[in-house]
Amino acid sequence: MRPRRAPAPTLTLTPEGNQETEELVLAPTEVEELSDVFAVPRWLRDLGRGSWYLVGVVGLLVGLVWILGLTQMIVEPVLAGAIVAIVASPLVSALERQRVNRAIGAALVLLLLVGLAAVITILVVAGIVSEQENLTAQASAGVEKIRGWLEDLGVDSGGAAAATNHASSGTSDTLAVLLQGLFSGIRDLTNLVFGLSFAALSTFFVLKDGPMMRRWVERHLGVPQTVAHVIVGGIVRSMRGYFRGVTLVAAFNAVIVGLGAWLLDVPLAGTIAVVAFVTAYVPYIGAAVAGGFAVILALGGNGTATAVAMLVIFVLANGLLQNMFQPLAFGAALDLNPLVVLVVTVGAGCLFGMVGLVLAAPLTSAAIHVTARIGRARAAAIAQSGEPSLS
Repeated sequence: MRPRRAPAPTLTLTPEGNQETEELVLAPTEVEELSDVFAVPRWLRDLGRGSWYLVGVVGLLVGLVWILGLTQMIVEPVLAGAIVAIVASPLVSALERQRVNRAIGAALVLLLLVGLAAVITILVVAGIVSEQENLTAQASAGVEKIRGWLEDLGVDSGGAAAATNHASSGTSDTLAVLLQGLFSGIRDLTNLVFGLSFAALSTFFVLKDGPMMRRWVERHLGVPQTVAHVIVGGIVRSMRGYFRGVTLVAAFNAVIVGLGAWLLDVPLAGTIAVVAFVTAYVPYIGAAVAGGFAVILALGGNGTATAVAMLVIFVLANGLLQNMFQPLAFGAALDLNPLVVLVVTVGAGCLFGMVGLVLAAPLTSAAIHVTARIGRARAAAIAQSGEPSLS
């Protein structure tokens, strides 16, 4: 069948009747070409659409930060309790397999966790209270030595005094926080009790109703059930593996630092080890706080050589030795480049505070592993069906 030809131009007369013109007739392909002349280029359309998506994401992040700021007194304890429950829920499942009612098993695990927290608190507080006067004197002596070093380096006495005043206030604040409780952001006893109560309730209910909550989340993700199961399971496994690894690394650091402080005869070596263990759950910042606490005590109590040795031990424990031990502790739970961990942790911490600092690494790891797993399954399904991939 021959293609249809465009009709030939026809001639018409102008109203004056003395000038001959052509009536323009366009073929369908020419109409399409003409419509593209005034259309927005595809790259510009894609750029505009992507820009609006980016604006939406930024708006969502700003909204989340604002909401977290308003509700942090409730959100942070609930999130902390949920994280603890996700990590500890295998214990409840093990008790359930031994025919223990899940609610009773959740209560027993919660009591165990409360007991561990109480033991850690007593170790830290009792050690500091028993040596409170010596700690104050040693910290002050350490600060004075730092002031002398600053003046020897050429810093004027006013600048050195300001720096040491900041160090003194920071040391006093640290000691006061350790004496008052575990949470530096809680201002008084009422808020402390309120936060701990929410954390305990959140832990208990997630331990008790975790499987039901997981099924509800999977049903409402808006993706196929098998994909939803993979997504939620990947996040749960990543969280458990990450915090199990952090616990092992924290215990490793605490042993190294505690032994080093004991061998160097630094005051409160046991308390230093416990502080190093607890602060290891806060990435980067925790190690700096624990290291500063130990080095100042060593400087004030035993002199410069001991403080330098204590600093070297902290650097080794949190650097070379930790990098050697981390792959064994984390396994495939993290599997991220250290630079990626640093960037996402600092970025999430700037946006979401303590919540972002703690959750950035495990959630990023979960997103990468889940995406890779779904991508492999999709590629296998396309290859099996014989359909060409759209990507």
